[in-house]
Amino acid sequence: MPPKKRSSGTAQNKELKSGAESASPDKKESPELSVKRHKDKDTEFVSLCKGLHVTDMVCDQAWKLWKTVQDNMEEVADSQERLWGACLFVSATDMDVSCFTVTQVLKAVNLNVKQFVALVRKLDVNLDTISTKVNSALSRLENKYDVTLALYQRFEKTCKKIFALVADEKERETMRSCWTMFLLAKGRALQVEDDLVISFQLLLCTLELCIKRCPPELLQPLYKSAISKVQSPPNRTSRRNQSKAKSRPAEPEVDLQLLKTLCDENECNTEEVKNVYQTSFSAFLDSLDLSKSPDFPQVSDLNQQYEEHYLKSRDFDGRLFFDGDETVLMPKVEISQVERTPKKNFPDEDAGIIPPQTPIRAAMTSIKQLRGDLTCSGDQPSTNLATYFKNCTVDPTQGVLKRLEELGLAFSQRFGQAVGPRCVVLGRQRFTLGVRLYYKIMEAMLKSEEKRLSVQNFSKLLNDSTFHTSLLACALEVVMATYGESSFKTGGYNHGGGDAADTDMCFPWILDVVNLPAFDFYKVIESFIKADPTLSKDIVKHLEICENLIMERIAWRTGSPLFELLKQEHDGGAAEQVETPANFSQPLQHNHTAADLYLSPMRPGLRVLPPESSATASSQTSSQPPTPPAGQTPRLPKSNSLSLFYKKLYRLAYLRLKMLCSYLLSSHPELEPIIWTLFQHTLQHEHELMRDRHLDQLMMSAMYAICKVKSVDLRFKTIVTAYKNMPNTNQETFKHVLISEGHYDSIIVFYNQVFMQKLKTNILQYASTRPPTLSPIPQIPRSPYKFPNSPLRVPGSNNVYISPMKSSRMSPGIMTPRSRMLVSIGESFGLSNRFQKINQMVNSSDRSFKRTLDLGSTPKPLKRLRFDVDGQDEADGSKSGGDSTLIQKLAEMSSTRSRMQEQKMKEDAESRKE
Repeated sequence: MPPKKRSSGTAQNKELKSGAESASPDKKESPELSVKRHKDKDTEFVSLCKGLHVTDMVCDQAWKLWKTVQDNMEEVADSQERLWGACLFVSATDMDVSCFTVTQVLKAVNLNVKQFVALVRKLDVNLDTISTKVNSALSRLENKYDVTLALYQRFEKTCKKIFALVADEKERETMRSCWTMFLLAKGRALQVEDDLVISFQLLLCTLELCIKRCPPELLQPLYKSAISKVQSPPNRTSRRNQSKAKSRPAEPEVDLQLLKTLCDENECNTEEVKNVYQTSFSAFLDSLDLSKSPDFPQVSDLNQQYEEHYLKSRDFDGRLFFDGDETVLMPKVEISQVERTPKKNFPDEDAGIIPPQTPIRAAMTSIKQLRGDLTCSGDQPSTNLATYFKNCTVDPTQGVLKRLEELGLAFSQRFGQAVGPRCVVLGRQRFTLGVRLYYKIMEAMLKSEEKRLSVQNFSKLLNDSTFHTSLLACALEVVMATYGESSFKTGGYNHGGGDAADTDMCFPWILDVVNLPAFDFYKVIESFIKADPTLSKDIVKHLEICENLIMERIAWRTGSPLFELLKQEHDGGAAEQVETPANFSQPLQHNHTAADLYLSPMRPGLRVLPPESSATASSQTSSQPPTPPAGQTPRLPKSNSLSLFYKKLYRLAYLRLKMLCSYLLSSHPELEPIIWTLFQHTLQHEHELMRDRHLDQLMMSAMYAICKVKSVDLRFKTIVTAYKNMPNTNQETFKHVLISEGHYDSIIVFYNQVFMQKLKTNILQYASTRPPTLSPIPQIPRSPYKFPNSPLRVPGSNNVYISPMKSSRMSPGIMTPRSRMLVSIGESFGLSNRFQKINQMVNSSDRSFKRTLDLGSTPKPLKRLRFDVDGQDEADGSKSGGDSTLIQKLAEMSSTRSRMQEQKMKEDAESRKE
């Protein structure tokens, strides 16, 4: 049982060690560490092993790892003892031996969590030093720590608003009990302990129970009054009736008024928290036999039960956050950087101070915005959408409803399996939000198609099951990403095995739930983004990363429809190349919508569009091959979805190659186009090499091959070291490469046994006097997607920009300094002087004037001038007309501004006369 005072490092170490002895399952199976067996090792290392109660096998493995690190590390910046601790952690994790907890090893080597994770990753001196299993364990540890730190910071701030300061510090003991109970509830109720949103909702449930059961004198007035509104004599015992405490009835499960107060203060949805309380939290209270007890549990009882959970999980001790222990606290500089956000106060404005953007506030704001956007969307098709359904040759309504019922059940069950056994209700809530978004986007897409094609019968599209499943999956992915349950913490990989694979809801988890191929999902992403201008930049970026993951890896899995289309292209008489290299230099522009990509043309034997179909006109036209001249073999049309896929694939591939070359080959710029030519040739003609592999594996192999034949000294170790610094990468990419069926190894083995054997003849051509013709360089757009909420310049104007109207939920307190002057046409704007300020801003070509709308400060000079010419910036050299064009533009702007100012002065003079 842990000591009451946890601030003492010595006492804590003794307690943790004794706890480890009782909790380690290996103590019964293996004898004490034999000091005689390890005479060949450093005595201090053996002493550390003995203090952490490791087995002989872990000791041997860690010492072997230490020797490897010592021989390969160029310089050892950290102390030996700390590196030994990291080696012991790696060995114990690899061997799955429960010797010590993370906190115990942190105490032993005097490091905090962040420092220790960084140190362990430094041990990866070779490609196989740190296994994928250890890397997954580190990622889970870091994610859980980040979430727990954010939760504790919010817990501290919230408690200051709840509890009143008293002389005997009773509120401090109450807070300690509350925090320990929350940690225990999170550990027992959730299988995914790094779920920030549900964990925070559990914290509010714990606070609700704590407030109800603590003495009123400890509460601030707000919460004292909140609990008194629902307090009834039969449910709580007054001082007069204390002798009858044993016979009083149980209090209600949840105090709705108190819970609402907590949720309002923390910008959290009350209904969601109530569901968490009635499912997960109530079950947790029942397990402790606390549901009917009127008192708060004893600290000693909570500590004992949490100690058992903590030792079993081999994790860090969450109670140490409350004690300010150095092993779990980040340096103050890092915390301040996370908490602080730029603030600018405008004295003429009513807006309050912008609150700091903490992880919890960001999550709550995103959820609030999503729910606000879907307020007008129902759980059933709207009137307009129902009309589209009725206009179809075959009404899809029943098929849509049946599909939603089946997928809703599957989603809820899988959500419960991943998050916690009692979280099926929460899964149903997520699915309901997804359905509302699904209906909303479908209606927007059909309106756009009707305007584009002047047709109202979308029977083929709306009776296409794959289209509906893809659209629903995309809507659910947006909901999951908003709640923080789908991210890219593992980069689409999970080789940790065990429970980690079952509880990982990161993309592409949703594709597995709805049984949808990734190639079909990719078709809807771009149309989905264009159909909803209210999507935040973070969600658009999330969907863009989903698309990249599909292109670089997921779509290339065995069984993917992509291979069927490639076979059809190469063997069925279609165009010889999936994408002509000559088109690389053209901008990535296309008019294909989701309807085109799902219906035109079809894969053989699946959804063939009959000639009499009344679907979209574009899909009918593009799916019917032209009649060939007599005597020629008919050629099948190229697949729109495949052509667009390869266009995006080539651009993504080149962008990543260009970045890697900038890291490694800045002194050899002539090699980049040669590497790209080999890379592009592989993707086009040897696409089987991509089966069950990653795009970056071919990229790194192509770079190594060209450097080899060009006699440039570049080792794979150097390549993968630079690769790890690229965004959205994962070590599994170069550590876990398919060699043959069921056999995986490192990128080096893949190059020698697979890549080089397949492309040896082609690679050697680059060393000859007549190398292959270089492939054109793809034109890389600034961004594959325009963010819907980004302001757009009004054509023909100098400095007038428009953007979608912000909804009322965007209060001035959460606006950025650049968005604090918003005009919504059709709504009341206030006093007339506000319009005069807008006129002054529009008439001025100096953008800095927007900063002086309050007329309280002097305009600052612009750091950079930018002039729009046909939608392009002259600064980037894309459409530069020389100095004369610039001078002419300046003269025109000056003349226009002068005329507008003169006209304004005349109007003002006339108004005064009147």
